[in-house]
Amino acid sequence: MKSSLPNCVTGIPINFANGVREHVRLGPKIYETVKGKLSLGARIVQGGGVKKIFKHLFRVGEREKLLKASQCHLSTTAGPIAGLLFVSTEKVAFCSDRSLTFSSPNGGFIRAPYKVVIPIKKIKRIEESENVDKPKQKYMEIVTVDHFDFWFMGFVNYEKAFKFLRQAINISNQ
Repeated sequence: MKSSLPNCVTGIPINFANGVREHVRLGPKIYETVKGKLSLGARIVQGGGVKKIFKHLFRVGEREKLLKASQCHLSTTAGPIAGLLFVSTEKVAFCSDRSLTFSSPNGGFIRAPYKVVIPIKKIKRIEESENVDKPKQKYMEIVTVDHFDFWFMGFVNYEKAFKFLRQAINISNQ
């Protein structure tokens, strides 16, 4: 029997379900990823919402507006790092879900979230790509004017994140 909702499975849009599956798949272990997502959700609620978290984590200008926050992974040489990608009228900013351990200058170790900030005006181009063998696996590349490239993947809703990134760039160019 055909469902009356052709793009849905049990009321959940297929694109969203695929996005969640892709996002969780990139984590090291499913239970760790789910635990991290629950912890992130709790931090967002305790912090007063995504806008307040964004303002707390990153320097935000007076007229700057947050357009979209998306769960995704940032590709690094050490592997994908789960976190939130914030797209505002001034910047694209990423912060990892969990703190990572880094070597400190005095020889010890420190724990801190992994952060990336890319001013919109420094973005040379954005590219979309997908895995040839698995077209549902979509990637977003941001290339800066100083030739750095950042790869984001595993979005829960890739199309929406890309749309808001394009919107931010269009606002910046006005």
